Amino acid sequence: MSLDSESPSPSPSRDWFFPSPSFTHPNPNPNPNPRRFCTHPRVSRPPKPSPYQSFSQSGSKYAGIRRSVEFDRRTESLPISDVARPVSEQKSNISVKKSEVSVKKADVSVDVSGEKKCAGDSAGRWRTAVLAAIFGILLASLLLKNFSLHNQISALQDQIYKLNMRLQTCNISDNVDSTNPTPPESDHLPDRNLKNMALIITFTILSSPFLIFKYIDHVSKSRRSADNTSEEVSLNKQLAYRVDLFLSVHPYAKPLALLVATLLLISLGGLALFGVTVDSLADCLWLSWTYIADSGNHANSEGIGPKLVSVSISFGGMLIFAMMLGLVSDAISEKLDSLRKGRSEVVEQNHTLILGWSDKLGSLLNQLSIANESLGGGIVVVMAERDKEEMELDIAKMEFDFRGTSVICRSGSPLILADLKKVSVSKARAIIVLAEDGNADQSDARALRTVLSLTGVKEGLRGHIVVELSDLDNEVLVKLVGGDLVETVVAHDVIGRLMIQCARQPGLAQIWEDILGFENCEFYIKRWPELDGMQFEDVLISFPDAIPCGIKAAAYGGKIILNPDDSYVLQEGDEVLVIAEDDDTYAPAALPMVKEASFIHIARPARKPQKILLCGWRRDIDDMIVVWRGKLPRNFIGPKSAEKILFCGWRRDMEDMIMVLDAFLANGSELWMFNEVPEKEREKKLIDGGLDITRLFNITLVNREGNAVIRRHLESLPLESFDSILILADESVEDSAIQADSRSLATLLLIRDIQAKRLPYREAMETQGQRGSFSQGSWIGEMQQASDKSVIISEILDPRTKNLLSMSKISDYVLSNELVSMALAMVSEDRQINDVLEELFAEEGNEMQIRQANLYLHEGEELSFYEIILRARQRREIVIGYRLSSAERAIINPPHKNQQQRWSLKDVFVVIAEKE
Repeated sequence: MSLDSESPSPSPSRDWFFPSPSFTHPNPNPNPNPRRFCTHPRVSRPPKPSPYQSFSQSGSKYAGIRRSVEFDRRTESLPISDVARPVSEQKSNISVKKSEVSVKKADVSVDVSGEKKCAGDSAGRWRTAVLAAIFGILLASLLLKNFSLHNQISALQDQIYKLNMRLQTCNISDNVDSTNPTPPESDHLPDRNLKNMALIITFTILSSPFLIFKYIDHVSKSRRSADNTSEEVSLNKQLAYRVDLFLSVHPYAKPLALLVATLLLISLGGLALFGVTVDSLADCLWLSWTYIADSGNHANSEGIGPKLVSVSISFGGMLIFAMMLGLVSDAISEKLDSLRKGRSEVVEQNHTLILGWSDKLGSLLNQLSIANESLGGGIVVVMAERDKEEMELDIAKMEFDFRGTSVICRSGSPLILADLKKVSVSKARAIIVLAEDGNADQSDARALRTVLSLTGVKEGLRGHIVVELSDLDNEVLVKLVGGDLVETVVAHDVIGRLMIQCARQPGLAQIWEDILGFENCEFYIKRWPELDGMQFEDVLISFPDAIPCGIKAAAYGGKIILNPDDSYVLQEGDEVLVIAEDDDTYAPAALPMVKEASFIHIARPARKPQKILLCGWRRDIDDMIVVWRGKLPRNFIGPKSAEKILFCGWRRDMEDMIMVLDAFLANGSELWMFNEVPEKEREKKLIDGGLDITRLFNITLVNREGNAVIRRHLESLPLESFDSILILADESVEDSAIQADSRSLATLLLIRDIQAKRLPYREAMETQGQRGSFSQGSWIGEMQQASDKSVIISEILDPRTKNLLSMSKISDYVLSNELVSMALAMVSEDRQINDVLEELFAEEGNEMQIRQANLYLHEGEELSFYEIILRARQRREIVIGYRLSSAERAIINPPHKNQQQRWSLKDVFVVIAEKE
C-alpha cells in the first residue's frame, strides 16, 4: 500500500487530520488518487470531553476527534472525502433546519390564530392540539437527530479504527506518535445505543404523567373558559374521583397499586442504571431492587450518574416501604378492630342464636346454661346492634355460672341477611327473637321484620324460631309470616295470666318458677315403646323419677292431651309428657305394688253413657272428639264465692285480663280499677281493645281515679276488704324497669301499712303470736299480719327487686322478666312445650292449681305419694308435688314416691286439673 508523498498544505477549512510524520515520507509508487496530509499541526481549540467511552488512550492525539458532525446513514465503509467534511458545515445545516422548523412553527401559529378568529370557540381547542402536536414533532425530531448524530460518530470512529489498522499493515506504525490502537468496539456499539435508549425511555416515562396532567388541566380550563360555565367538574377532579372510587370499591386496590408502583420503580430504576453503568440489564434490575429493599446499598455507587440514579431509587424505595408498612398496619388494625367489634363470622352449628338485647337476656342465658349442663355445655350466640365489647362487659357482670356454656357476641342487625349469615343462622337449632325495651308496637313491628328476614335466608333454617311479643294482637301477624317455623311467647299476656292465677291461689308463683326454670323439674316429651298398650292410669305410676301428666297422640297429628282419661291406651307412636329433673334422669320401671287408695268421703260415681249431638262441621272436629271429656260431678267441685279484686295501675292488655277474670271468678265479683287514666278515656281504651263491658257476666267494674304512690289517694279505698290486690307495672313508666319497680314497691308498702293500721288490735295480736319471725312492735311484722288478710301480687321487672320482697315476705311476687325468660328458654329447647304452656295459661282446659290436703287424706294418715296420685285421679287430677306446712317451698316431682309418709291437713298439694 503506497501513499502520495506530495501533500499540499492543509486547507484551513479542513476539520481533522493525522499529525503523524510518517504521512510525509515519499512513496515510490504514487497513488493515482493521491491523499494530502498536513505536515505541521493545525492550531485548533481543544476538543470537548465526550460523555461516551473513549476509543483511544488518554495520551493519544486523536482523543478529541469526536465532534458534532452530520452524516447520512450509509454503509460501514465511507470515502475519506465524506469523512473529511467539516463539522462546521454540519452545524450550519442543523441551524438551518432549526430555523426552518421555527419558520414552520410561526406559520402554524399564524394559521392557528387565523382559524381561531374564524372558528370562534373551537379554535382554542384546535390551537392546543396543534401546539401539542408541534411539541411532539419537535421532541421526536430532536431525538431522531440525536440518534442520527450518534450513529454517524460511531461510524466515523469505526473508520478511524480501520485506517489505523491499515497503517499497521504497512509497517509504518513505529513512526506514528500513538499507542496501540483501541481494540475493536463495534461489538459494543449496539449496547451503547441500548443504554442511551434506556435513559431516554426512563426520562420520557417519568415526565409523561406530569405532561399529561398539565395537558388535562389546560384542556379543562380552556373548556370552562370557552363554555363560560363554572359548574362543570374539571377533568382533574374527575380523575381524582375515579382513582378514589377504585381504591374504595375494590378491596385489593391498595395492595395492587402498591405492587404496580414497586414494579414500575424497579423497572425504571433498572433502565436508568443500565444507561449509566456498564452492567447488563438483568444485573441493573436486581441492583434496583436492592436499592429499594435496602436504602443503604447505594453508598457503594461510583460516578455522578450512578450515584444520582441510586439515590433516586433509594428515595422511591423508602416511600414504597412506608406505604407498604402503612397498608400492613391498616390491615392488622382493621382485622383486630373487626374481631373487637364482632364482625367476624361464627363457624358453629347446633347452637342457640339470640337476636336482640333486653333486660331478660341475663335470665335467659342462665336458663340455657342450666339446660346445657347435662351435655357438657353448649354454644349460645348473641347478636345485637351494640358494640361487642359492651355486650361482653355486661355479660361478664352477670353473677351466675355458665356451667361450660360459651357465649359468643357479635355486633349486627337481624334485619340484614349478611349479618344473619355471619352468625350461621341456617345451622342454629333454635333462634330466639327478644322484644326490645320500650314501645310495644315498635318492638313487635321490629320482631315481625326480623321474622321476615329469617324466612328469607336462602339456605333455609334448621331450627325453629321463638319470638317474644309484647301485644297479643300482633301474634296472628307473626304466625302468618313465619308459618310452622314460629313459636310465639307474648310476655304481657303470660305475666297477666300468671298474676291472675297467683292472685286467686297464693304461692303459685313459686310453683311456676320451679316448673318453668331448668334448675328443678320441667316438662319433657319422649317416646317409650315399652309402654305401648298400657292404660294411662298405669303409666302414672310407671316412672319412679318422673310424673306423667299428658300424652302426645300420634293418631291425632301429634296433639298434646293434658290430663287424659285413665282409660286412654297408649298407641304406637304416642309420646309421654312428664315432669322430670332432666331428660336423662328418668325411665319407666316395673309397676309398683300400690294398695287400693279409695277415699271414703268422696266416692267416684259410675260414669253414665251420654248421648251428644254435634250440629255442623268444624275443621277441628277430631280434636273436639278427643279432648272433650265432660265436666266434673257437682259433689267434686266446691261452690265458688264472689271475690273483690283491686287493680293498681294500667296496662296495655287490661281488656284481656278483665276477660280472663270474668271467666275465672264467680258471679257477683267486683273488679276495682285504680289508676291515673280518666274514666272516660279508660272506657274508650277498653272498647278499642275489644272489650264489651255490657257482656261481662261474672264481674262488675268499679272505677277510681288517683295516684297509687300518694297515701291519701290510697286511703280513700277500702283496702282491707279486698281479697286480692294486683299492682301492675304502669304503662306510663314501663319503659324503665327500675322506675316501674320503684313505683310498684312504694305502692305495696303503702297498701300494707294502711291495712295494718286498720286491723283490729286483738286480731293483730293473734296473728302476730302465730308468726314469731319478727318482734311484736316491728313495722315489718305488722305488714306481715296484713298480708294474711289479702293477697298482693306485684309485677316486678328488675330481678334485683326480688330480694327486697323475698326478705320481707309481705307480697307474693311475680318476677316478670325472669318468668318470661324461663318460658323462652324452655320453648327454645323443645317447641312442643309451648302448646303445654298455652293450655295451662288459657281460660279453658287444664291449669295449675293448689289443693288442700283434706281433699285426699285424713289428719295423720300415712300414705305414699303413689297412693295420693291414685286418690287424686278420682277427682281427675294429677298431683305433681306438695308443700308441707312446716316448709317454705313446694317440692315438685318428689323422690321415693313409694315410701310411706305421715300427712297433715295443713299440707297442700300442687295438681294439674281442669278449670272449674
